[in-house]
Amino acid sequence: MDENHIPLEVKQLREQIQFHNYRYHVMDSPVVSDAEFDALLNKLKKIEAEHPEWITPDSPTQRISASVAEKFTKVTHPAPILSLANSFSADDILAWYNRILKLDPRVAGSKFVVEPKIDGLTVVLHYENGIFIKGATRGDGEVGEDITANLRTIRTLPLRIPVDSAHQIKAPRKLVVRGEAFIHSADFDKLNEKLAQEGEKTYLNPRNTAAGSLRQLDAALTASRPLTLLLYQIVEYEDDAPQPKTQWDLLDYLRKLGFPVTNRAVLCADIPAAIHACEEGGRTRDQIPFEIDGMVIKLNDLGTAAALGVAGKDPRGAMAFKFPAREVTTRLLEIKVNVGRTGVLTPYAVLEPVEIGGVIVRQATLHNFDYISEKDIREGDSVLVKRAGEVIPYVIGPITSLRSGTEKAFIPPATCPVCGTATEHIEGEIAWYCVNASCPAQLIRNLEHFVSRPAMDIIGLGIRIVEQLAEAGFVRDVADLYLLDTEKLMKLEGFADKRVQNLLDAIQESKSRPLARLITALGVKGVGEVSAADLASHYPDLALLAQASVDELQEIDGVGPNTAQGIWDWFHREENIRLIEKLRKAGVRTYNEATTMQEAVTAELQGKTFVITGTLPALSRDEAKDMIQSHGGKVTDSVSAKTDYLVLGENPGSKLEKARKLGVAIVDEEALRKLIKM
Repeated sequence: MDENHIPLEVKQLREQIQFHNYRYHVMDSPVVSDAEFDALLNKLKKIEAEHPEWITPDSPTQRISASVAEKFTKVTHPAPILSLANSFSADDILAWYNRILKLDPRVAGSKFVVEPKIDGLTVVLHYENGIFIKGATRGDGEVGEDITANLRTIRTLPLRIPVDSAHQIKAPRKLVVRGEAFIHSADFDKLNEKLAQEGEKTYLNPRNTAAGSLRQLDAALTASRPLTLLLYQIVEYEDDAPQPKTQWDLLDYLRKLGFPVTNRAVLCADIPAAIHACEEGGRTRDQIPFEIDGMVIKLNDLGTAAALGVAGKDPRGAMAFKFPAREVTTRLLEIKVNVGRTGVLTPYAVLEPVEIGGVIVRQATLHNFDYISEKDIREGDSVLVKRAGEVIPYVIGPITSLRSGTEKAFIPPATCPVCGTATEHIEGEIAWYCVNASCPAQLIRNLEHFVSRPAMDIIGLGIRIVEQLAEAGFVRDVADLYLLDTEKLMKLEGFADKRVQNLLDAIQESKSRPLARLITALGVKGVGEVSAADLASHYPDLALLAQASVDELQEIDGVGPNTAQGIWDWFHREENIRLIEKLRKAGVRTYNEATTMQEAVTAELQGKTFVITGTLPALSRDEAKDMIQSHGGKVTDSVSAKTDYLVLGENPGSKLEKARKLGVAIVDEEALRKLIKM
């Protein structure tokens, strides 16, 4: 609606309420009593009830939606919402510093900002002309979920910026900011106390509670949870006034706009000071009123940080320093063994359930059999358990002083626990192996990997169907998938005509996947998606790859001596040679669309780096990525000085503007096809 029609009295009343809300919830320094604040809010509610035409989305009365959402819609972020690489020691931080110093000498003169790493849920907030219009989860970094209605209920989130006119600061035309939603420890304890008194189920930890609260379809439920925010990054900015050039100034700018910003950030003159700030954060973590799992070190100079670009999905200009995991004591009930898809036997501990960092842990890794022997870990032991990186539980070792004499020493199995085949221990290796290629455990895991999205991407072929096929004896290796027919599938539980046909169609479609996908699917030790794409670029036919020597393989960037040897070994095993031939006979394409190296690798694409943005007319992102990679190019997520081409679709994000600033060549789908000569 046109705000010019709203009386000045109403506007001033809203500003007063917004200001007092900011003082109470963000500054923790109210200047009026609760009763006075409630009187102002009730006055506004009464006016708006009499004049509903004056209600606007940024009114303080409109925080809680009256309707319940049916589902969460998807939101494409204007720029990638990146994760951070982890460090666990001062040496790790120094190694990171030396790496980025080699890339850009300006790093030597840069200061650093160290901030608490909040253990919450990442959120992305969108503002236009100072009005909050949309909020989303991080999702996969590219696409999140729209949780606008839920975010509006958080009192520390300003519905209009700037909050405090005293700062004499103007809202930019467009602003997208990133932060963390979480619950203070004291508020979490109060919430659980209240739930316990009411006979309701209590929550395990603040982080999961915050995440679950923001994914409620009913915003009224979200509003009942004591959520708060801290903001720390500008994702997108459009305005005539320049945006802050340093992280320190950025935090101050967000603070002046009225956003909640941490008061525990430290500006450090050099890397030793930054390391000290990280270590000090670990020593004082229990004094912080909310859960943190580390500190974040950021280059203060945002221009230098941006120029460093991205490694994988991690910005080079920042690093997370993770605190040591919390340790607990519990009883090890039993040692069991898993069989991986490569035949490796991995022991794990079955534990008496115990809570670690808000998660109930029932199992923990024991790494390998040598580890069990060296630590003298026995069944029945009281053991110390950690969560490595606050994620993967593992047994540190036994508490021998608590032994009763009933504990049992563990002996590595002489036979595979799944198929009964004699196990092997190769000299010089830690791992023990089941060498039976037909072992059901290996088969199921091989099949699961083969049909996964990064590999052959056979839609509809999930783990349960894979298990059914293996148990029925219809599939004894991955090539047997292409020999399935209607008769066999109809014998499986839950299958009808339409489902059978859909699955057969998906299997047929997968035969023409790019070679890089097939190489990924084969599960060669040490070969992931990136290295598979590099191998397919150098060897456009599986037959050529199979003939490559170890020395030749090592000439490829990213392929070290161990990986090269692993690739050579895989392609020279009789069972794998037979498997490839079986795939060929089944109609699986074992070469790039072009049949020779000269044809497969397009000169314009060879070694060039591409970034895709927006929606392309005919190609999905995965299809465009496959097309580029199969012709010698590389695809990354973020635009940098090293980007050669930006592939432009409809509704592009901030990547377009960045590409223009850096002088990156911009092509559409048609131009891309011309480059490839399709």
